[in-house]
Amino acid sequence: MKNRLTRINDELMKELANIIRFDVKDPRICTMTSVLRVETTQDLKYCKVFISVLGTDEDKQNVMKGLKNASGFMRRLIAQRVNLRITPELIFKLDDSVEYAVRMNKLIDEVTKLLHKDEDKDEDNE
Repeated sequence: MKNRLTRINDELMKELANIIRFDVKDPRICTMTSVLRVETTQDLKYCKVFISVLGTDEDKQNVMKGLKNASGFMRRLIAQRVNLRITPELIFKLDDSVEYAVRMNKLIDEVTKLLHKDEDKDEDNE
């Protein structure tokens, strides 16, 4: 059985993803914004929300400003939808791990292709 904090984090993550997708009307927050994970403190006063944004650095900065602006609105919706005595303050953090993984996969694919080309050349020379 999951512990209480893990269940709360899962529920907050699900609700925040829905709120960002359907309820926040800020034009700075694009559709390619996703909630990767949520970490709530033991006392439930603070909640770090790790966000992934596909786009340019300018897009990322605009999304983060929009989320910070809408944090009070999102906190109010969470208070209505999630049954907690204390609704945590939302702290948004940009998480580039998905983008980093995609870039590393591309680099690995390029190196693999180069190695296969070299192997093919070596076989042709034999």
